Amino acid sequence: MKVPFVSFKPMEEELDADIRAAFERVYNNSWYIGGKEDTSFEEEFAQFVGIDYCIGVGNGLDALMLSLKALGVGEGDEVIVPSNTYIATALAVTYVGAKIVFVEPDIRTFNMDPTLIEDKITYKTKAIMPVHLYGQPCDMDQITSIARKHNLYIIEDCAQAHGATYNGKVVGTFGDAAGFSFYPGKNLGALGDAGAVVTSIEDLADKIRALGNYGSDYKYHHIYKGNNSRLDEIQAAFLLAKLPHLNKMNAERRRIASRYLNGITNKQVILPYVPDYANPVWHIFGIRCERRDELERYLNDNLIGTNKHYPIPMHLQECYKDLGFKEGDFPIAEEISKTELSLPMYYGMKDEEIEYVIEKVNKFE
Repeated sequence: MKVPFVSFKPMEEELDADIRAAFERVYNNSWYIGGKEDTSFEEEFAQFVGIDYCIGVGNGLDALMLSLKALGVGEGDEVIVPSNTYIATALAVTYVGAKIVFVEPDIRTFNMDPTLIEDKITYKTKAIMPVHLYGQPCDMDQITSIARKHNLYIIEDCAQAHGATYNGKVVGTFGDAAGFSFYPGKNLGALGDAGAVVTSIEDLADKIRALGNYGSDYKYHHIYKGNNSRLDEIQAAFLLAKLPHLNKMNAERRRIASRYLNGITNKQVILPYVPDYANPVWHIFGIRCERRDELERYLNDNLIGTNKHYPIPMHLQECYKDLGFKEGDFPIAEEISKTELSLPMYYGMKDEEIEYVIEKVNKFE
């Protein structure tokens, strides 16, 4: 049996008529930027998250960068970022000219360890950027308590966590702002690059919208040195077509994850840990194994697709050599990078495919 790491086909087949209708609607309307599709999606996604404002942008990286920029974070400032995440989180800090300060993750959850944050705070620290990695919520009570104590901004990176909840509250509602990615592979994905910022602060929402529109609050009037980062009508329409199905699709991911968690019994495999406060949406189902590369080859030989998130930690990436870090500086992030393996996880996986993955993982010797 062949089981891909990810497949969009089941979702595409189910939503085919809605997606085609969305395209026709935009094409026939002949309005491609800043129209009613974008406005409607922003309103509906804000309602989904449970927040006041949503601003569509070009991608998830821009969502984080524009949030930092709108909050006035820049040269001379420091931003606390997890040492274990996708590089976009760090790049957002770099793009506004601030300094990245890495904090190690909790080895169980892969997320930023709140108990390590305060040791990294200096008089230059302006913000904390927790990442709800793989769709698993961070411990936001601890993080928000620290932020309040030290008068710091919180920008949540929700790129992989659409609909995940912390103590029953949807992520993206705990900070000053939150960035979402709608890259096609995300739980809520467009058919190209797209993203959004959500916030409950009206002035901040207005500033982010202006910054993403060349710094303009109205046509040919520029109040900031802005960027060009807007959610186009086509992608907004596609997202509008998918959003009503997101809860159902997240529920299916949770069902698949439950099957994995209950069915995988191989003692060489460390399964994801889910704290009591978390209800993940399982963008990624990441296991750990000391013999990760052997397990990966074995599964691939058995036609099971896998991925590694992320095999080179950020502090060892070529582009961040200027930060001066070396191997051993962030041992927990490095341990995760050497042992993490992602199993197939997507809407529409068949029961026999799930069982096949479980069977083969359990038979790995």
